[in-house]
Amino acid sequence: MKQVVTFGEIMMRLSPPLNYRFAQAATLEVNYGGGDANVAAALAGLGVPAAHVTCFPDNDLGRAAASQFRRFGVDMDHCVYQGQRLGLYFLEVGASLRASKVVYDRADSAFANLNPDSFDWEEILKDAQWLHWTGITPAISASAAQATADAIRAARKLGITVSADVNYRRNLWQYGQTAQSVMPALVAGCDVAVCSENDADDLFGIQAAAGADNKFASMAEQLMARFPQIKQVVSTKRKTQSASHERIKGMLFDGTYSETPYYDITPVVDRIGGGDAFLSGFIYGSLHYATTQEALTFAVVASALKHTIPGDVNLITPAEVEHIMQGNTTGRLVR
Repeated sequence: MKQVVTFGEIMMRLSPPLNYRFAQAATLEVNYGGGDANVAAALAGLGVPAAHVTCFPDNDLGRAAASQFRRFGVDMDHCVYQGQRLGLYFLEVGASLRASKVVYDRADSAFANLNPDSFDWEEILKDAQWLHWTGITPAISASAAQATADAIRAARKLGITVSADVNYRRNLWQYGQTAQSVMPALVAGCDVAVCSENDADDLFGIQAAAGADNKFASMAEQLMARFPQIKQVVSTKRKTQSASHERIKGMLFDGTYSETPYYDITPVVDRIGGGDAFLSGFIYGSLHYATTQEALTFAVVASALKHTIPGDVNLITPAEVEHIMQGNTTGRLVR
């Protein structure tokens, strides 16, 4: 099987233990993650060959981050080492009525200052079947946006499937360009888009038709008309009960609307990476199942399971997902 290749920044995650507040913390637990890299690591764990491409600082922290993803089975051979700074984020995990909090410290990172010419995308993608990126990557800097555009262009030339989680983060766009001016040209090169109704409105000015019975399907149909390369639009819908209790379902439009039932998750252990788990599950399902309904169900179950796992990466097996897909949702001990 050919590789799935992802591109984007990897950051160090620092968290107080358990559900401690920042003000209580005497120690911080270290993890590494990034939206695109989390997809690659989850796929590698599911048995799909995966590679991640990024720019690390040329120091021990950059090499430590790369080493963690290698342990997950991700091919990191195309990463570049230049610059001095690894981006950080600090996570305080909430509980019940208290929401989780994230503080970012990623300005002037090695990834933000990458040189787009450092990546030979046709060489990187020569053994690939799929390229995935998120809207966070072109938000970081002009050079990161250029590298994303270069990767998509090479993937289109090579006939590789391209997916994007458009993931609009308003506060990240600080380098003089807006998401609304940059993202359309990038999304135009995609076959699969993860896009919510809110992101479609914020990024592309697309709103569900007035009076539409299914607002997601109405939005997705317009998105596909605007960007004809897109063949599938997928997303999740959440009913958040508290920081510790979530309900989630998957939605897909490819000319026909599909959805899954809601899955109930309580207690939530860690929300970070739930969207990445959904997309990695959808890629796996698309490569292994005969129907989009099966792929979508695999994706949302994979996301639900991620909420039970600490850290950024979804460390699950296909058998664990399929066990739940068969209706085994009690979490009963498996011997």
